[in-house]
Amino acid sequence: MMQLLRVVPAGITHPFGDHRAVTQAFPAAIPSEQSDPFLMCDSYASESKGVQNDPDSFDVAWHPHRGMDILSYLKTGVGRHGDSMGNRETFATPGMQWISCGSGIEHAEGGGTPKGELISGFQIWINVPSEQKMADPRYGTEPPDAIPQVELSPGVHARLLAGNLGGSSGPFQTVQPVQMIDFELASGASLLHEIPAGMDTCMVYVYEGEGNIAGKPIGPKSIALFNASSDATRMFELTANGATSDSVSGAGGKLCAMIFAGNKLKEPIAWHGPIVMNTQKEIQQALHELRSGTFPPKRVEWDYRRLATRTEAEL
Repeated sequence: MMQLLRVVPAGITHPFGDHRAVTQAFPAAIPSEQSDPFLMCDSYASESKGVQNDPDSFDVAWHPHRGMDILSYLKTGVGRHGDSMGNRETFATPGMQWISCGSGIEHAEGGGTPKGELISGFQIWINVPSEQKMADPRYGTEPPDAIPQVELSPGVHARLLAGNLGGSSGPFQTVQPVQMIDFELASGASLLHEIPAGMDTCMVYVYEGEGNIAGKPIGPKSIALFNASSDATRMFELTANGATSDSVSGAGGKLCAMIFAGNKLKEPIAWHGPIVMNTQKEIQQALHELRSGTFPPKRVEWDYRRLATRTEAEL
């Protein structure tokens, strides 16, 4: 079994600079040096204010990214997305939308869930190697039936988001090798999981329910960090205690946890809001492009913020 280093509560952050808050497993609870290559995991749950009728309006307005891979994984609600590559899509949940940002994208999200319904999910960022930070961007939208689901043992259900599990591969096409799995354990069920050889980062984020991990208690919105430095020890055990009143998915009486396993990059990080590079000079270059209107360098020819400008040939 891998050595459990610590279990810590997730932090609370305000990514929009206003009253809206999210629960952040990392870097708020686990610093970037230890979560490497994983940069950020925000989880949230809120009641929808309704569907946006204007095709160019989104709950989260247009904003840029460069130098990371991004996953928007929704457990409930209706996903909705637009970006500078010309993509405009909605998707059912549990489903996801992902972008390997590369040299840059602008995107906007939200506004697809009917009023009063619960929107819950995760925004996850993964760092990429320096030589890939300026690659052309890539994109995918994955409905529920595109995410492999596996019953690993009685009462243990897995959705494979990225990487490999058995003979299946997750649809999130990350640059840096990772394994990301969303586990749901019924009351009293146990999971024994072995992370892939060579991956030297392993974290388990319990976002709903209570249980034990590596023999230690873990509550909702807590993250466990393991020592994954040795290929001789690859396994951990997670057991669900039972029902909890702190329900994110609305289906209480179980434990829900996300595993993050990956290969550390061990590269310098220069981080400025939605831009993650290796040096401050690269950050300044991105900011210059944003100010001059040349960001993102790869984009559709029509005004991607205004759907009506898309030509018939591009429909």
